[in-house]
Amino acid sequence: MKESQYLEDNLKIIKDLRKMPVFKPLKQEDIQVFLKMSKLRMYKSGETIISEGNVDSWMYFLIYGKVKITKENKAITVLRRRGDVFGEMRFIDSSPRFASAHAEGDTVCLAVDTDHIEQLSGNDRVTFGYILYRIISEILADRLRLATKELIQHKGKTNIKFWE
Repeated sequence: MKESQYLEDNLKIIKDLRKMPVFKPLKQEDIQVFLKMSKLRMYKSGETIISEGNVDSWMYFLIYGKVKITKENKAITVLRRRGDVFGEMRFIDSSPRFASAHAEGDTVCLAVDTDHIEQLSGNDRVTFGYILYRIISEILADRLRLATKELIQHKGKTNIKFWE
């Protein structure tokens, strides 16, 4: 893995981030606060980005490439879309990593060190927390909709009863 220094005031990166759905509603100043806690990380095909069971503070946004998510060495999904987020659950509940993430082909991610929120004060702390929770809320809502849709599809195929 190769990584940049922490990013600050990089107008090209800010412009690129503004194209991603999760960043569109944010002001440039908000993204600048976000970038102060972020690095670009480049991975070669097959490199591990996150290891199941590990404890760290990083959350990732896919910039380029693909990321395969696995649980106990079984493929769960492949992230392909620019702006896809992974590693966010660690920020929410501080538990060890639930799954692993691996680069499929050359992959670039924006890695955000969520521990930096503790070093912030005043408006920066509120802004950074707001940005992360807004992004995570949108992601979790999308994933819950997808999981519910899949449960409904499977409900007719089995005798499983949901929410009873």
